[in-house]
Amino acid sequence: MTRAIRPFAVFDPDRVSRGDRARLTWEIWLVLAVSVGQSALYSVLSLVRTVQRSLEENQAVGDQQTQLNPTRDSQAFWDALYQFLSIFFSLALVALVVYLLWEPGSNALRRIGLDFRRFGGDLGRGMLLVAAIGVPGLALYIAGRLLNVTVGVVASPLDAAWYTVPLLLLAALRAGLTEEVVFLGYLFDRLRRLGWGWWHIILATAVLRGLYHAYQGVGSILGNIAMGIVFGWCYRRWGRVMPLVVAHTLIDVVAFVGYPLAASWWPGVF
Repeated sequence: MTRAIRPFAVFDPDRVSRGDRARLTWEIWLVLAVSVGQSALYSVLSLVRTVQRSLEENQAVGDQQTQLNPTRDSQAFWDALYQFLSIFFSLALVALVVYLLWEPGSNALRRIGLDFRRFGGDLGRGMLLVAAIGVPGLALYIAGRLLNVTVGVVASPLDAAWYTVPLLLLAALRAGLTEEVVFLGYLFDRLRRLGWGWWHIILATAVLRGLYHAYQGVGSILGNIAMGIVFGWCYRRWGRVMPLVVAHTLIDVVAFVGYPLAASWWPGVF
């Protein structure tokens, strides 16, 4: 009896031959070196430096701070230009990854589910994930701050300039596309071609996601690993990266825009 195939099951590519394994492995390492892997390394080094500084100053890690979306220049025009270009070139890396996934006769965007064919359902699933991931993630951050093991995050003030909120929204979209397309759309495809099992892929990408956010402290590492496991399981089941991009973007919109408000209301916690 033939097992029915779920219409939303993630694309399961054929394994590559032994001769192509080396080329594909090099491709993965090069993509990581110019995208999330590079950021994860800098993030881990930032955490190490934070811990070192805390020991030198005899302070807790929670007494240290990091800034989200810092300004690039004191003049409004140049700051907006630098930030816009940073977002643009990050999205160019996303485009490069999609290009590498493209094959003759196969639409890469449709294959990973980064299209608008089922946007209503993708939006609904994304909002459910925001409730399932965003609220516990906020609670974990607050707990980490109260325990002094999570670095204090300093958000950009919303009234810094006229372009602040639009650029924060673009930055949230950039984060959602970069992380979900690379962690899920790209690495799931490439590691599966190398013969990795699905749960090995889910756990490996979740750990990488956690290290990507290590600069925020231990609480953020654990929270993002949990998020990566949930997102990986959802992508494996649904076969669409769009609801994960929607969820991640909405979570970051709340973090980038809603967080400054919360920090002003409850400065002792945030």
